[in-house]
Amino acid sequence: MRILLIKTSSLGDVVHNLPVVTDLRANFPNAAIDWVVEEAYTDIVGLHPDVRHSIPVALRRWRKSLLDANTWRELRAFRAGLQMQSYDSVIDTQGLLKSALLARMARGRRCGYAASSAREPISARLYDACFEVPNDLHAVARNRQLAALAAGYAVAAAPVYGITVPPATEGSPCGTPTLAGPHAVLLTATSRDDKLWPEASWIALGHALHGRGLTCLLPSGSGTERERAKRLAQVIPDAVALPPMGLRELAGQLAGARIVVGVDTGLVHLAAALGRPTLALFAASDPTLTGVLAAAPAINLGRRGEPPPVDAVLAAAMPLI
Repeated sequence: MRILLIKTSSLGDVVHNLPVVTDLRANFPNAAIDWVVEEAYTDIVGLHPDVRHSIPVALRRWRKSLLDANTWRELRAFRAGLQMQSYDSVIDTQGLLKSALLARMARGRRCGYAASSAREPISARLYDACFEVPNDLHAVARNRQLAALAAGYAVAAAPVYGITVPPATEGSPCGTPTLAGPHAVLLTATSRDDKLWPEASWIALGHALHGRGLTCLLPSGSGTERERAKRLAQVIPDAVALPPMGLRELAGQLAGARIVVGVDTGLVHLAAALGRPTLALFAASDPTLTGVLAAAPAINLGRRGEPPPVDAVLAAAMPLI
């Protein structure tokens, strides 16, 4: 059996789809499983040992240069490469028009959400088979149930992400001297300002973690995020604002952490998938449907319009250290 998964972005959505690969391998031990994903996230898909090929697509980049001839050459090359393989099932767990169009480019039985279940109902018109999946399920459960209906098996009880990463160590390319001892990773950055947690709260948390013998590491991406990480590192004892690094290197930092605390961002879901004790802090979204979900301690705090207070975060964090 040959199966193609379509889940292109974002990082959290890609992480939420990893248990589908584990389920497929458990039910079809000899299956060849490929996955179409945004080029920025191929490293994450590649962490799952049961993905044969992570097939990069550049929709985000192409959208910015639709009038460029190179964009259309790359798109034609992507389509030609995708059609070199015929699949028994093409399963789009994203449920958007763009992902359904990618599914249409592939050769095979195209499966996706019914209109009532899809994020963009028009996508259902492009599938060969559509399936009803309740909208009130967690994103991980929705992905798993759609794949199970499309491929004809029953979903097991608990999701297994199936990825492991060697922890970053002192002397590794992005290692820091602090990694010789226990550390926490604080994920302070997110894509929207209304999802941020107050800097004063991060400082209070950082002091408490330092008091428990942990060094706080603060990753960042953009210039604004780096400035925030540097400000916090200056007032949290022994904290380190990490240099920019790729997703695989960041995964190594997360894998070695005693605890990970983060706002609603893809990296906090990656930490939970890697089996680290994880606290996800919500201020502008609902964790019921998209919060961290894992067998290891994975706790969602706060909700839309009600960010968690420091005391609640400390009370949840200390037993996990």
